[in-house]
Amino acid sequence: MFRFLGTALFFVVAAGMALHFGFEIPYLSGWIGRLPGDLIIKKGGATIYVPLTTSALASILLTLIGRSK
Repeated sequence: MFRFLGTALFFVVAAGMALHFGFEIPYLSGWIGRLPGDLIIKKGGATIYVPLTTSALASILLTLIGRSK
């Protein structure tokens, strides 16, 4: 179980870093952060990003993957 969590964490961090630095990841770059329910608040020079729907979807997906074993 811990090996799975470590591997999943590695891929989540790697995907987050790739998206942060502008790399295009097929099938992920088009919808991550653009789902209905993801909040983006821009005021002045600050931007606050709250990915509610994306987080819920990722949680459900990882739960299904984790329970399948």
